[in-house]
This record gives sequence, C-alpha cells and structure tokens, in this order.
Amino acid sequence: QVHLIESGGGVVQPGGSLRLSCAASGRAVSSYPMGWFRQAPGKEREFVAAVSWGGGNTGYADFAKGRFAISRDNNKNTVYLQMNSLHPEDTAVYYCAAVGTRYMTGYYTREPEYAYWGQGTQVTVAS
Repeated sequence: QVHLIESGGGVVQPGGSLRLSCAASGRAVSSYPMGWFRQAPGKEREFVAAVSWGGGNTGYADFAKGRFAISRDNNKNTVYLQMNSLHPEDTAVYYCAAVGTRYMTGYYTREPEYAYWGQGTQVTVAS
C-alpha cells in the first residue's frame, strides 16, 4: 500500500506563493508517476499538475501554466507543487496522488488513472 500526506497549505494573499509537499511511503513509491489535483467547495475535483516517475516529464492544467511547477525528489520520497501568483480562485483543497504503475515515463491527468490519494491540504487565497 502507498500512503500519501500533503502539507504546506495555508492562507496567502493574492499574488503570493506557497509550496506544497507530498510525503510518500510504501513499496516502490518513488517509481510511480504522481499528480496534484484540487477541489473547491461545490465543485468537482480537477487536475492541476503531474510528473513522470523520474521527474523528466511534466504536465499542467491551463490555469497552472506559467504559475505552478511540479517536481519530485525520489531520494526523499517527496513531490512538490510550487505555486506562484496565486489568485482567489486557486482556493481549494489540494490533493496529491500516485498512479500505481511503476516506471511510467509519461504523466497522467485523469482521476481514474490514479490509485492512491492523500487526504488533502487546504489552500486559501484571500486578502
């Protein structure tokens, strides 16, 4: 089994930055593609960013391009999401997830492709 724990959320003013972390544990966890999703109140969970198992391939939702950056440190079993120029509409619970298939060189954007999920961390962007 894979266990994921998000951290780094909080309250930030518009235009500010946050870095989210996802600490992972479990068998071969560092070899799985990973992703970040978010869910605002009353809305469906949506894709934010994803990274291949080695970190070489990344993909982003349109709203995240140019503002967010996903990265991973497999030696630390940790995935990061750096968020800059935050907007109030970025307010949501942010979740990290693992695909569950090892050594995939691509990235994945759909919820059904992910087998393991963290409990989420709250990000609030407000004055």
